[in-house]
Amino acid sequence: MMSLLAATGTAEATSDWLAALAALVERVDGYVWGLPLILAVFVTGILITLIVRLQHLRNLGRAFRYMLFTEKGGYGEVSAFGALCTALAATIGIGNIVGVATAVGTGGPGALFWMMIAAFFGMGTKYAEGLLAVKYREISPDGRVLGGPFHYIEKGLGPRWKALAVAFAVFGAIASIMGTGTLTQIHGITSAVQRFFDPQFDPLDMTTGVRLFGATYSTSAVIAGALVSISAALVLIGGVRRIAALSTLVVPVMAVTYVGICLLAILGNVTRLPGAIRLIVLSAFDPAAMTGGAIGTVFLAVQKGISRGIFSNEAGLGTAPIAAAAAKTNEPARQGLVCMMGTFVTIVICVMTGLVIVITGAWEPSLGLKGADITIEAFDRGLSFLPASRFIASLFLMLSLVFFAFTTILGWNYYAERCIEYIVGMKRRGIVRFFRFLYILAVSVGPYLTVTVVWGVADIFNGLMAFPNLIALVLLSPVVWRETRDYLKRHPKGTD
Repeated sequence: MMSLLAATGTAEATSDWLAALAALVERVDGYVWGLPLILAVFVTGILITLIVRLQHLRNLGRAFRYMLFTEKGGYGEVSAFGALCTALAATIGIGNIVGVATAVGTGGPGALFWMMIAAFFGMGTKYAEGLLAVKYREISPDGRVLGGPFHYIEKGLGPRWKALAVAFAVFGAIASIMGTGTLTQIHGITSAVQRFFDPQFDPLDMTTGVRLFGATYSTSAVIAGALVSISAALVLIGGVRRIAALSTLVVPVMAVTYVGICLLAILGNVTRLPGAIRLIVLSAFDPAAMTGGAIGTVFLAVQKGISRGIFSNEAGLGTAPIAAAAAKTNEPARQGLVCMMGTFVTIVICVMTGLVIVITGAWEPSLGLKGADITIEAFDRGLSFLPASRFIASLFLMLSLVFFAFTTILGWNYYAERCIEYIVGMKRRGIVRFFRFLYILAVSVGPYLTVTVVWGVADIFNGLMAFPNLIALVLLSPVVWRETRDYLKRHPKGTD
């Protein structure tokens, strides 16, 4: 009896300890992703946009052209389009589908308006990141390229700032392997597959599913987890060139397909479009009045819109310039224009998702839906003119989540390896390969872990990456302007 009481007491103590840890992580996460970071990213975007005098936006046509055509004689590991797709592979993910639904569901339709505002200024941030990544990148004797915030912090600001560069690299590596690129993505994939193929699965029913590690899992989720792990390993072993090759194939196809389905849902309900746009704009400034009091304050709409916008396009976090540095180009400003197209593409996907949600009314609190269920309901209603619309909506969402999350796994591995390479040096390839093995291992065991606390920790480090990067962007903004001005003088007509 005493042993039973002791065991019970130990279990309760463990439970209390985990609950306290979870509460602490949630509190810290709230501080990191609170108003200071949101304001820092937003203000940095405004500052850079003003400093470059909107030249990046005035040359949007060039950016489209540069995105598709690699610079002649440019040096690097992958094409400019390949570098962009590698960045998009990590950027276009669950946040562009579920994140938008969460933002609109909690902040109201007006949150979508503020997401677009965040993206507008985020394009300036991404432009500066891509420009600085190429300007300060390092090329090893064997032709490999290493660049990103850690390099433009150390080389642009000087050796005295190296600690800040190392901090960015450490935060990036931890965030990647502890959740951002591994656990959250594989869980998103297996959950989407299970929701589609085995929606009635009960983990407490030991007569069904697969028994692993003392628990029961859906057969479809186990198979999906294994296939994703094997596929990721086969791609990642090939390095950046194989990641870029797959990304240039998958990312454009999935992005165009997703936008196409969204347009189909919008056109099928086109008579509601003017009212939806009006609701989005007006509720951005008075959400309570426009939603009958169902949604709270303007601050909530702004907070959810801007924070989700930052999370979805990653402008200011410092991830995209790591991929941009590998582009075949000799012109920093040219790659800056290509890099900013990543924000343009992600906001198009977010706006399409948001419009479908608002037009169909799937966001309304009275429905009691959250996250992915809001998106499924939105596409079910939006495609109701098609037979078996619920099945089509569920299938479409599952495939989108699977492909988006899989490419995110690939993109974040590239980011993490470059962070590790900066920390240990480009010659210590054995350490990088060992990290790659750990990364793949994290993906493979991810479906079987309940790691809410770890996700929170990863989210914290993901946010912490932004602070060193934002400091560098502000301090190096005069360099961004000089490079921009010089480039436009040498290529006034954009014929390069």
